[in-house]
Amino acid sequence: MAEQGAPEQTPSTAAGGTPQGDLGRRIEQRRTELGLTLEELALRAAMAPSYLAHLERHSTAAPEAGTLLRLAGALGTSPTELGGGHADLPAGIGHAARAPRLSELDEQECRRLLSTHGVGRIAVSTEAAPLIVPVNYSIVDDAVVLRTQPGTVSLQALGREVAFEVDRVDDALSQGWSVVVRGPAEAVTDPDAVRRLSERAYTTPWAGGERDAWVRIGITALTGRRIDAQ
Repeated sequence: MAEQGAPEQTPSTAAGGTPQGDLGRRIEQRRTELGLTLEELALRAAMAPSYLAHLERHSTAAPEAGTLLRLAGALGTSPTELGGGHADLPAGIGHAARAPRLSELDEQECRRLLSTHGVGRIAVSTEAAPLIVPVNYSIVDDAVVLRTQPGTVSLQALGREVAFEVDRVDDALSQGWSVVVRGPAEAVTDPDAVRRLSERAYTTPWAGGERDAWVRIGITALTGRRIDAQ
């Protein structure tokens, strides 16, 4: 994103140092999202754990179409998603579920979904026009924090009330959620506070470059919604 995030571990390398392909990363990410171990996913997909580990860890792994279909079913997604076929398309291109259910989220659930880090969108009402940009963020001391540089939209938010939104869309199941934060944006300049954010924030800017200006968004209002497929 243009304003902050990458894990400490090199994304193209598996934990054991083996080059990891795009398919392996997507399998591992989806498995982690579902809270499944290799053994649990292997049981669901009716395949050997050693073969599943091979798929996750080797860039040359090329499963047959039937294997990929079975694995996608076990992960609650689609072969296209696992293969990266939707990488350049916006989320939500699938059809709506037959019996969708829209519900409001309570504050506790909103905070759980918002927690830690990820990619969100900051909405700023500037003198010229309202602007919305995606940013990488972390949650530190019950506030949204992000790192940016001079000239960015995020710095135009300073001293203003802003909105910040995060969401997750599952195209395969036609369901997802969104959480919206409202609160004041302020610059973090105190050296001790900056050091604390640098130590506790999960990510560094995906866009790279010198991005040493910190913005903090206090949480004064928090709302969320979820769409489930019945």
